[in-house]
Amino acid sequence: MERVTDVAAAVESTVESLLGVFETARLAQSPAVPPAQLRVLTIISRSQHTNMSRLAEALDVVPSSASRLCDRLEATGLLRRVPDPRDRREVRLLLTPAAGRLLDELRERRRAALAEVLERMSPARRADLVLALEAFDIAAGTEADGDADGLRSA
Repeated sequence: MERVTDVAAAVESTVESLLGVFETARLAQSPAVPPAQLRVLTIISRSQHTNMSRLAEALDVVPSSASRLCDRLEATGLLRRVPDPRDRREVRLLLTPAAGRLLDELRERRRAALAEVLERMSPARRADLVLALEAFDIAAGTEADGDADGLRSA
């Protein structure tokens, strides 16, 4: 049996390849959205109740840094700030329809890029991969926290 550290090294190498596939898909967007801004859009897409403090916490940054990211996204028409109907002192962050389309297009590009790589694997190896990924997901404790849109992080 392989040592756990050898398996960890193999997983790390594979993740680097996966990130390369995702980065290629992101750069194919026109215009390409910087990774930090894409992460903001992804976080906001997961919750209709995202405000600036929740966003800053999710990004692990100070609120002023989160605010600057939102300024850029708002200027490009991908984000709107609206008063929270539950507490008018709070500002809720909402994606615009353009941001929704952008995330959908990115998801499709990522899946197409992944499918291209997966096509080069035998059906048996793909089935093994799915089983291994499911086992990893369970071991990592993320199965219940997984997100349905395939953009767990950007």
